[in-house]
Amino acid sequence: MSGEILLGADGVARLAEPALALADEPGVAGVEVVVQRDWGGLTRFANSQVHQNVWTEDVAVSIRVVTDDARIGVAGASTDDPAGVAATARSALEIARVSPPDPDYGGLAGPAEVATVPFDRAAAVASPGERADAVRALLGQVPSDLEAAGSYRTGGTEVGVYTSLGQAVYSPLSATELTVVVTGSTSSGYAEAGGRVLADVDPVATARVAVEKARAGADPVAVDPGRWAVVLEPAATATLVQFLAYLGFGGRDWLEGRAFTSARLGEQVVDPRITIVDDALAPDTIGLPFDYEGTPKRRIELIRDGVATAVVHDRYTAGRAGVASTGHALPAPNPHGPVATNPLLVPGDDGGVADLLAGMERGLLVTRFHYTNVIHQLDTTITGMTRDGTFLVEDGKVVAPVRNLRFTQSILEALAEVEAISSTTAYSSEFFFGGSRCPALRLPAFTFTGSTTFG
Repeated sequence: MSGEILLGADGVARLAEPALALADEPGVAGVEVVVQRDWGGLTRFANSQVHQNVWTEDVAVSIRVVTDDARIGVAGASTDDPAGVAATARSALEIARVSPPDPDYGGLAGPAEVATVPFDRAAAVASPGERADAVRALLGQVPSDLEAAGSYRTGGTEVGVYTSLGQAVYSPLSATELTVVVTGSTSSGYAEAGGRVLADVDPVATARVAVEKARAGADPVAVDPGRWAVVLEPAATATLVQFLAYLGFGGRDWLEGRAFTSARLGEQVVDPRITIVDDALAPDTIGLPFDYEGTPKRRIELIRDGVATAVVHDRYTAGRAGVASTGHALPAPNPHGPVATNPLLVPGDDGGVADLLAGMERGLLVTRFHYTNVIHQLDTTITGMTRDGTFLVEDGKVVAPVRNLRFTQSILEALAEVEAISSTTAYSSEFFFGGSRCPALRLPAFTFTGSTTFG
């Protein structure tokens, strides 16, 4: 792809102008406009060959109108036509007029400075040919008796948030992500890479990790379910961190008693080695510098030295709680409330995965989890399966591959005692809003409740 990829700050702002003009209407107290343009390419491969290249692009406009008596209407459209934006704003006003007043309305954002985040043009404009060349190099690392599948995604986003109170913020965002699964007759191996910058992705190195996992995992043996010591590689760690942030640190859940923090904020909830922050500005994550209400983002400590220290808010929950928004609003209408979308577990000083294994007498090495679901929000219990590389460890050495296991585990209980946190990190992602680099963990006990017959 060539040419200018961005609409830019001026182009996005011009698209919002027809909606903001509605603020001059009688009875209108305020207008908020969110303009988001997403684009990107995706190259998929399977059976060790590329089978699909796709390109998507969309411009979405969401408009919230507030009347003098706190009635709120929200309407959205996929359009880059000013006339379409004006019509959508009119629809939002009509919805507001027939909606009941909202006594908890937190007001619109006023002017505030926001940070900038890196934007990598190479990631934003990468062509199908460039992605195919990267996949070709990747497949060159896969022996003929194994097969590789996965995807390579590149692209970006630009978002602008504008209010009739004077807030006007804009940011572009670049992103790239490569996932690889290498399979043999009895095993599979997984690796991924990604970030804001295209050069951060090394297809050859990523493929080699997945190949090594698949080789090591051949002919797995069965082990009994139960309580096992574990070393969780970064992808598995990311599952725990992101689910914990989702289940326990949203302002609405906290206010309404659905989160464990509702009763335990300020208490020791996990091992003192654990510090978890939410930081969309960190270089090793993918996040915007403001939320979907235009509130600037900043680093928030959710857990510091094992103590639950904060929850995240949008303007709605912040008003109910009598505090300021932390910049965690999702696009309106949003019945779930604010979410910590960029949680990071602060690395330790215990070396790499090999160092964590060296301290284990007997246990399991887990590459990653999949098909993870929530069982109980208050006690943070989740369930899922191991995948793409689970191994038996004895006296600090991997001695055998293991058939996949189902786990059912409270995250808080799992993190109540932590033996080691790696100083090294790797890119990993879950099903939320982006990826980040996570360390590995060694835990003395993790509950597995079942095993598979094969693989």
